[in-house]
Amino acid sequence: MGPEISVVIPMRNESPNVEGLFRDLTSNLTPFARSYEILAIDDGSTDDTFEQLVAVQTRDPRVRVIRFRRNFGQTAAFAAGFAHARGRYIVTSDGDRQNDPADIPGMIQMLEQQNLDVVCGWRKDRKDAFINRRLPSMIANAVISFATGVKLHDYGCSLKVFRAEVVKEMKLYGEMHRFLPAIASEFGVSIGEKVVNHRKRTHGKSNYGISRTVRVVLDLMTVKFLISYSTRPLQIFGLVGVSAGALGTAICSYVTYLKFFGQQWADRTWALLLGIMLVFIGVQLLTMGLLAEMLARTYHESQNKPVYVIREIREAQPERPREVVA
Repeated sequence: MGPEISVVIPMRNESPNVEGLFRDLTSNLTPFARSYEILAIDDGSTDDTFEQLVAVQTRDPRVRVIRFRRNFGQTAAFAAGFAHARGRYIVTSDGDRQNDPADIPGMIQMLEQQNLDVVCGWRKDRKDAFINRRLPSMIANAVISFATGVKLHDYGCSLKVFRAEVVKEMKLYGEMHRFLPAIASEFGVSIGEKVVNHRKRTHGKSNYGISRTVRVVLDLMTVKFLISYSTRPLQIFGLVGVSAGALGTAICSYVTYLKFFGQQWADRTWALLLGIMLVFIGVQLLTMGLLAEMLARTYHESQNKPVYVIREIREAQPERPREVVA
C-alpha cells in the first residue's frame, strides 16, 4: 500500500538548503501521523545538491530522488514528481525553505474538511523585496485571476495541496507550474486558499525577478486558450475571421456603390484595398481555425510524450518476505 501524502519538491543548486529542508519536513510530517513520501527532483544542479539528496535518501527510505540529465525547468520537475507520486494527496513546495512545512498538515485538513480538490497557499506576509519580487507578483496575480476567472491572492506560492487524481490528469509544458490551479479549473475542481507562513531565504539566490512578468503574460495567453478554446479553436478564430470578412465585404460593397451609383466620387483606392485585405484576413483566420480544430483533435487523441528525461531514480527497495522455516 502506498503512502497517503506525496511531497514534490523541485531543486536546483540548493545544496545548502537540503539538510534543513528535510529536517523541517520530517519534524512536521511525522507527528501528523499520516504515511508520506518525499520526492526530490534534482533539476540539473551543477553543485552537490544531488549528493546531498543521496545522503538524505540513504538515511530515510521515505525519500525518493529523481535526477534529470539537464535543467528542464520547474514545470518539468513538477510533472516528473506528479507522474511518480504514489500518495492520495500531492503537496508541492519549493526547495529554498521559504515555504514552511508546518503549514502542510493544516492545508490537508482544510482540503478534507471542506471537501476541496486543491488548497493553495497565500503568502500574506511575504518576506521578499517589493520591487523585484512582490510587485511583479501582485501584477501577475491580478492579471491571471482576471483572465482565468480563478480568483487567488498568490499564484506564485508553490506550497499547494492537490488530490492526486487532479494533477495526474494535467499535461504541463513550458512554465505552466504557476498556473496549476487555473489548469485544474478546467476539470471542474473546487479550489480553496489558506494563509501560510513565509520565511526569509537564508541560502542561495533566487532566479525570479521582474523580467519574468513578460513570460507570465505569454504563458497566460496559452493557458487562457487551453482553458477556453482548446477543444473548440474554430470558435475564436472563426469569430474574428467572420467579423473581419464581413467588415471587408461591407467596405468593398460601399466602394462599388459609390463607383457606379454615387453622386460624388473621389479616389477610394485605399478603402478598396482595406476591404480586400480584411476579406483575405477573414478567409485566412477561418482556414487557421479549421487547421487548429484538426490539431486539437490530434492533440487530445495522440499518446502523451513526457517533457523530461530522467537519468536515474533512487529509492528504497521493498523488503522481501522472510521465509518461514517449518
